[in-house]
Amino acid sequence: MNGAPQETLPEGDHLQATRAYYDEFAERYEDKRDGRDTSGYHDLVDDLEITFLRRFAEGRDVLEVGCGTGLLLRRIAQFAKTARGVDLSPGMLEKARARGLDVTVGSATDLPFPDASFDVACAFKVLPHVREMERAIAEMVRVVRPGGTVLAELYNPVSLRGLVKRFLPAGAISTRTKEDAVYTRFVSPWNASRLYPAGVRVRASRGVRIVTPAAAVMRVPLVRGALVRAERALCDSPLRHLGGFWIVALEKL
Repeated sequence: MNGAPQETLPEGDHLQATRAYYDEFAERYEDKRDGRDTSGYHDLVDDLEITFLRRFAEGRDVLEVGCGTGLLLRRIAQFAKTARGVDLSPGMLEKARARGLDVTVGSATDLPFPDASFDVACAFKVLPHVREMERAIAEMVRVVRPGGTVLAELYNPVSLRGLVKRFLPAGAISTRTKEDAVYTRFVSPWNASRLYPAGVRVRASRGVRIVTPAAAVMRVPLVRGALVRAERALCDSPLRHLGGFWIVALEKL
């Protein structure tokens, strides 16, 4: 995975390739998540995403775009009025349905919901893998009611994570496939406004994974504790713009 998008494909081929990637990834997606990894890296990232979302979503109708196996959607359902999910991958959604979650197969660029159906729409670690990212954000804005919020998480090239992804070998999602098999796009916080449709304004933003160079370093107990404290302290600070995952909250006017 690197900072430049992979070669463009016809929309149908792009969607099919992305669906196949995540159907395959579904087999191992949760291996290091939901408390299964002693490093706690993925759980920390999930916590920082969810606590930011909760500011805008508590007691509201919420849509998670790219909900995957439902690990975050399950938590969203605990504080939202309603929580629904949509994902391109039937393999991922099979596990989400097993959790009793309300999920639908669909594309981020053509959400299967009427206008103004939700108070909040969020997407974590999804939009960077959508070739038509601008269209996906516009779709999220479309299905949100006026005054509602869209949370869009981007991969930041101006970050430690961005450097790691650029210069180190891609990780593996299975014995057959590596992470660079899926389309990936990095966009810095300073350039993100180009992605936003008309009729929105920035409400807030948060940086995730600001000082953690790699997930593996969190396997060292003393280092893990220091990094967790630092990430929680810095996520809403001026250094948030250096987060490897940068989340922007957009209000629909």
